[in-house]
Parts: sequence; structure tokens; C-alpha cells
Amino acid sequence: MTSLAIAGCGTGQGSGTDAAPERTGTSGVKAKPLSEADLERATITGADLGGYEVERALAATFASRKTADPAECAPVMQAVGGSSGFAATARIARSIFPKENGPSAQMTLSSHSPGDAEQVIDALRTTAERCKTFKDIQADFDYDAVQLRPDPGYGDESVSLRLTQLASFEGEEPVRVPYAVVAVRQGATVAMFTNFHRPNGPNDKAPADVPKAIIKAQLDKLSKLAAAK
Repeated sequence: MTSLAIAGCGTGQGSGTDAAPERTGTSGVKAKPLSEADLERATITGADLGGYEVERALAATFASRKTADPAECAPVMQAVGGSSGFAATARIARSIFPKENGPSAQMTLSSHSPGDAEQVIDALRTTAERCKTFKDIQADFDYDAVQLRPDPGYGDESVSLRLTQLASFEGEEPVRVPYAVVAVRQGATVAMFTNFHRPNGPNDKAPADVPKAIIKAQLDKLSKLAAAK
């Protein structure tokens, strides 16, 4: 996976020790941490998603160590990489590609304590409202045009945003890379979906989007697992 596709992995805001009581949200999914085995069973495969191929990707349970300038903007940058400032009890990742033409997506499913799962979404929403430009300190990439979009209404709560990465390389003009991020909480599981337009591709100047078919298929499968438990 290229540096354009991964912008955040591992600053440890979350402890994962929240002992909040079990709750059921509007999705009908109980706010209970899922095991890694549960997440594996709840993850979409190519059989669940016609027209797409689904491949395993690397994921780690630690909180993202990515830092931003200003520091308060870190949650958005971490979400671009499918992570957050909160440690997960389990986390898996997938790369999803269309068999024909069309947008792809990166996805992570992260199991948290109920309180941490809520804070992941709240931190991302709050940061997207306040931070319009920031820098990824480690990668030395700038981001601008951060736009919090209308709530898509997925799961118990969801956040959708767009932003642009300015990927700069020595001696060259920055390359503008449109990104889209959708984060959804179902129970104590946070699903993050990201997509970006490759430079010099057919849609490299257009706003990025995450295919709804991917999001809905994953949330449906996650709900079915919860109903069966």
C-alpha cells in the first residue's frame, strides 16, 4: 500500500478500559466489544459484495501515533489511515477493489469499549468541524479543504467528510489527492471507510466518495452477526 493510501496508523488517547453498561443503539447492535474472531466473521468477502474483490490488509490494535499540526487535528488525519487515537480490543482491515471500473475503498473494523467507540466518532466529528487545514508531521504532507458532510445516517451514529491531501515531493509541485472518509459506529464497533483518487487518474480532480454498496453490505453483515449472538 502506498504512502498516499496510508496516512494514519497508531497518539494514544484511549485506554480501552471503559466499563460502561451494555447498550443497544438504533442499529439494534449491542454495545459490546467483539473479539477478533467475531470481527472476522462479520467482515464482508467477495461473496457478500458482487462486482468487488476483497483483500486482507494490515491492521494493528494500538492507538494511532500519527500527530498533526495543529495537534487538535490529529483525529481527521488518523481516520484517513483507518485508525484513531483510541486503542482497539481487535481490529481488522480490508482493501476492496471493483472487478471492472469504479471506485475502490479501504476499510477497517475496530472493536472498542462502548465509551471509546462513542469517543472515536465524537472526536472525528468535532475535529472535522474545527480543522480545515493541517499537516501530517511524520509524512510532511499538508491537508486542506476539510469538509464535514451531512450525516449519512448509518448505524448508531456516523460521520462523513471530504478533504484533500497535498502530497509534496522534493523539487516537485504538490499533488492534490481528493479523499473521502466515512466512519460508522454500530454498538461498540467502529467501521471506517476511505477512498482517494489516484493522481492523473480519470477522476483525479473530482471529489472522492466511498461506494454506498460497500458500506451497506458491511453494516448489514455486522448487524446479522450481532443478531445471531
